[in-house]
Amino acid sequence: MLPPEDRLIGAQLHRYIGDKLYWVLHAPRQTGKTTFLQHWMRKINAGDEAISCYVSLERCQKTDALEKVMPTICNAIIEQALLYEIDPPELSIDDPSSMLSNILINWAQKTAPLPLVLLFDEVDILTGDVLISFLRQLRGGFMNRGIGKFPVSIALVGMRDLKDYITVAKDGIAPSPLSPFNIKTDSVLLGNFSQDEVAALFAQRTAETGQQITDEALAYIWEQSRGQPWIVNSLFERVTMRILRSDDYSTVTLEHLKIAREQMILARETHLDSLAVRIREPGIRVVMEKLITGEPDPQLTESEGFRVCQDLGLVRKERGTPMVANPIYKEVLARQLTYSTQEAIPEPEWQWEKPDGSLDMDTLLREFQKFWRRNSEIWEQKSDYTEAFPHLLMMAFLQRVLNGGGKIDREYAAGRGRMDLAIEYKEKIYIIEIKLIHSYDSPEEVRNEGLEQLTKYRDKIDSAAPAYLVIFDRRSETKQKSWDERLTWTIENDITVVGC
Repeated sequence: MLPPEDRLIGAQLHRYIGDKLYWVLHAPRQTGKTTFLQHWMRKINAGDEAISCYVSLERCQKTDALEKVMPTICNAIIEQALLYEIDPPELSIDDPSSMLSNILINWAQKTAPLPLVLLFDEVDILTGDVLISFLRQLRGGFMNRGIGKFPVSIALVGMRDLKDYITVAKDGIAPSPLSPFNIKTDSVLLGNFSQDEVAALFAQRTAETGQQITDEALAYIWEQSRGQPWIVNSLFERVTMRILRSDDYSTVTLEHLKIAREQMILARETHLDSLAVRIREPGIRVVMEKLITGEPDPQLTESEGFRVCQDLGLVRKERGTPMVANPIYKEVLARQLTYSTQEAIPEPEWQWEKPDGSLDMDTLLREFQKFWRRNSEIWEQKSDYTEAFPHLLMMAFLQRVLNGGGKIDREYAAGRGRMDLAIEYKEKIYIIEIKLIHSYDSPEEVRNEGLEQLTKYRDKIDSAAPAYLVIFDRRSETKQKSWDERLTWTIENDITVVGC
């Protein structure tokens, strides 16, 4: 357990109670917000300067009827107070537009002479008129806040900053200075673990049990998770409790963690599965298509879809470049998008291994050309991801053939018009780069650009690896040509160029 308050970016916890401040905390799901709130509540209540209560609004999901939600919120307050052995407020039947305000006034009176501090979690559950009423009632009590009058400090916690809630509630209209919660002092972000914090987390286990972990294993966890707390903890838990038995304190190695990573992805654990479901939503789909195909879009990071992806923790920006947040998410999303297609591809009956057991990539890609010829036009009509369809079909085909015997590393080159694949099969690496030709492209320029990009990518991975540039011509005039003209196979220096 790492001290969660150390991960709050921009927080001034020491001021929020003494200076009677209201504030917002936001971060993606499964990053530790609830853990922090309950930890801070216990810390406050262990002293004698204030009374604090954590209140989750999760039960208010999927309804926007004010007369139903406000009593639900008030009942949640009472139940949470009883759960944490805090003297609860009294609920009176009242107008929904003042019910919350009245119960908080009553509660502040009951906690006097100590100030009342409230920590509202899952605020992003509230929508529309319910959200506006909730905020207005808090704002109405703000001017008179104080001991015995109204909570002195309130935190609103969820995936998004408060201004984003209000914008959504007002059908996309940004909040004005007179918005219902212009009283907030700070908007605080709960960050991912740093690389040092990942090491510090396992160091606690080493101190407890003596179990060690290699430096390369620690570096791998950081590289695969980018510090996402749920992933870090899940990998550590799986490797120490399942791959190694709970009473086996052998040193954790890179190989242990690679097995844990694959098991975690295949198990489709709840957190990963819930993210995978969201990628079918239209706004998120647009963002993910741009990242998969690498097509440049100067407006992408300003779109509502990109902001939603950030709130979910699906994407991040590095030096201004948008990308999938970490390699684990990249793998989960790719597998989710290709799973049904992969299952529909018949088991290969042709020989795709050479006599020495290595992968016959030439044969595999020639068979893919045949598969593309027979199935692409019909299957594309059923795909949600039409722009990224060639990439997804090729990945599904490769995954179906390798069927657990190999590994595919995917690099989404956002804004650079390509996707790179590094295939590892029986300790040998094969490099594939996927490019698209659009109506506005010159085929020669796409080809030359692809050759240059592929050479650089191969040099980074394995300069001796066989390399393949696969180009999908998406121009309408190309579709008028015969398949014999469209499917090509040429060699450029030592790179095989495959036309589809």
